[in-house]
Amino acid sequence: MNDQIPAWVGDRLTPMDKMEVHRQGLRHPAVSIFVLDGNKVLIQRRAETKYHSPGLWANTCCTHPKWNERPEHCALRRLNEELGITGLYPAHADRLEYRAEVGNGLIEHEVVDIYLAYARPGMTITPNPEEVAEIRWVGLYDLAAEVRRHPERFSKWLAIYLAEHMDRIFGALIRG
Repeated sequence: MNDQIPAWVGDRLTPMDKMEVHRQGLRHPAVSIFVLDGNKVLIQRRAETKYHSPGLWANTCCTHPKWNERPEHCALRRLNEELGITGLYPAHADRLEYRAEVGNGLIEHEVVDIYLAYARPGMTITPNPEEVAEIRWVGLYDLAAEVRRHPERFSKWLAIYLAEHMDRIFGALIRG
């Protein structure tokens, strides 16, 4: 795997090999998107061939921006690449930082821009089987409860988002 992603080396953002970033646990930018339909959120089960967290349920989609790629462009690109979703307008919800071991000796240490997007009626979803094994819609509170009951079924970052940052990410939705 020869993918380059930005990572901080000291205080300088530098293009680096993605696997090396995760082996060293270097701090790096990321993007996570939640597509919502009312109080339901679209989640995906990661393909079994993913380099970390294979077969685990995660948020709608997430990725690392390419070098010099703006986070909002990255969000749109990844919605299309992973799920074939186009025509949405993700809104920036928050920026969070977390660090978590994700298996196989790899560590995610992400500064993640989180986006919310609202599904369009009749929206087409075409999961890319190289990225996504399965999708489903689930109520936000049901999802949070399921993650608490069965954390082993979910990505570390989704568990962190829901346990530690749910109000920051979904505040308007929760209060509305």
